[in-house]
Amino acid sequence: MEKGTILIVDDNKGVLASLELLLETEFSEIKTAHHPNQIISILNTSPVDVIILDMNFSAGINNGNEGLYWLKRIREIAPALPVVMLTAYGDVELAVRALKNDATDFLLKPWDNRTLVCKIKEAFGSGKKRKNRVPDRSQSPMIVGTSPAMQQLMKMVVKVARTDANILITGENGTGKEMLAQEIHRLSTRREHTMVTVDMGAISESLFESELFGHERGSFTDAYESRPGKFEAASGSSLFMDEIGNLPLAMQAKLLTVLQNRKITRIGSNKVIPVDIRLLSATNKNIQEMVDSGTFREDLLYRLNTIHLEIPPLRERGNDIHLFIDYFMQRYAAKYEKKDISLHEHALEKLCSYHWPGNIRELQHAIEKAIILCEGNVIRPKDIFVKQTWNPQFSTTVPNLEEVERQAIAAAIRQNDGNLTATAEQLGISRQTLYNKIKRFKL
Repeated sequence: MEKGTILIVDDNKGVLASLELLLETEFSEIKTAHHPNQIISILNTSPVDVIILDMNFSAGINNGNEGLYWLKRIREIAPALPVVMLTAYGDVELAVRALKNDATDFLLKPWDNRTLVCKIKEAFGSGKKRKNRVPDRSQSPMIVGTSPAMQQLMKMVVKVARTDANILITGENGTGKEMLAQEIHRLSTRREHTMVTVDMGAISESLFESELFGHERGSFTDAYESRPGKFEAASGSSLFMDEIGNLPLAMQAKLLTVLQNRKITRIGSNKVIPVDIRLLSATNKNIQEMVDSGTFREDLLYRLNTIHLEIPPLRERGNDIHLFIDYFMQRYAAKYEKKDISLHEHALEKLCSYHWPGNIRELQHAIEKAIILCEGNVIRPKDIFVKQTWNPQFSTTVPNLEEVERQAIAAAIRQNDGNLTATAEQLGISRQTLYNKIKRFKL
């Protein structure tokens, strides 16, 4: 038996069971995942030697794009990890595409058991010979999670990433808007070039044109040398405009002109320079409300949001919070050399009961601070510093009855793994009443 770990990722539970049964006598550990969103969390928390990855996960979609997307995600954090793609018989063209995207090998369904075991052992052997087989955990990959909201969001991302459509990303502070923009760029046809980022809210009106369009030497005071602007630098790539909602009206008009014509002229020059950019922008503001109030141009909004992606806040992502807790615990335990540190169950309850107004960024800072300040090897509730919590056990304020009811329903749904019939029975209410409350509380 080989001393290695095989991760099987397939949405068909029959396939998972069959492969697990077939390989458990050949390798020391077999891990399974029924959804690819689990891959990043598994790679960040445990060693894996070979991944068997299905090419298609959405019903009725057989183009293999989902499998290729997740192959690329794996390659970003584990460049040398062997990945064997699994696809239906007759989709050899898909398999060839996978090999061109750096898959190690492919298997066709239905498979021959002997051939399958042989190919996995070959992949395992090649992985042992290659350097950097273990994922680089110094990076911060985007953790997608398994919540329905994020699954739906990522399906949309996979569909639109390879187009040149302009995308507007909205969401609260700390939800990961720039990280999603990076994800879209990585999946795009422009990925060979670095994405250029500009914080629109940090540019003063006097420097707006210079920053975005560039300038020639001597065109204004302190212009000691010619410099390209962000549009020029991003030509052939993606341009990410963060905090687009903070842009004053005067600057909005100038930006709109460039987006319409895709041409810029540096300050101090008469030369017109064409620019080829894919525009991604983000804001935490309600742009439609700004349009209605006259503080944001409607014609500019039309240019920005050919596709609109809304990232849900952490409090609406259910058990996804556990993935982030595990990831940040691993990351900062290694950074501060506290590898034996663990999280007390009451500390975990405190983290899960808090509503995280600062979202993922706030959770990240809370865990980092807890690991730094923790006395001993166990993080306890007193080590978790948050402004307040909705859980009465830890709260310094008394929550209202509606919030208590919402938290009780959410906890029951988690305890029953999303089984609404069991949840209703546990709460002593009918399924219809439960449905009404889920809709009311937006659970």
